[in-house]
Amino acid sequence: MDPMTLFMVAVLAVLVFFMFRNGQKRKKDAAELQKKVVVGAHVMTTFGVYGTIKSIDDVDNIIVLETSPKSTLKMHRQAVARVVEDKQDAAPTAGEAIGADLTNLALNPEAEAGALEIDPQFGERKPKKSK
Repeated sequence: MDPMTLFMVAVLAVLVFFMFRNGQKRKKDAAELQKKVVVGAHVMTTFGVYGTIKSIDDVDNIIVLETSPKSTLKMHRQAVARVVEDKQDAAPTAGEAIGADLTNLALNPEAEAGALEIDPQFGERKPKKSK
């Protein structure tokens, strides 16, 4: 065999290996999610609806999801995308912190005006730096 054919076979083998590995990982993640789907769990569906599971029918794979008081949805069990964990104890991520700062600035722009040393006061001009 020439080296090019050996290279192509090796690339094909690597691709097949990664396909099987990815499939096993997805299967493991799906099984882990199904273990977390229990009555009383707060979940998000694949179409973005949040709710609390009120009952599960294992025979027909149907769950009853309460989206608001006295409002329920009946759907397939696989429509659950993820179980929502309580984040009260967790510190906000950097993106969440920046988002909160931007929200505060948008709601109250005067609070930041002139707060920094480099900010000019109203009517003041900053001298240009010479090179």
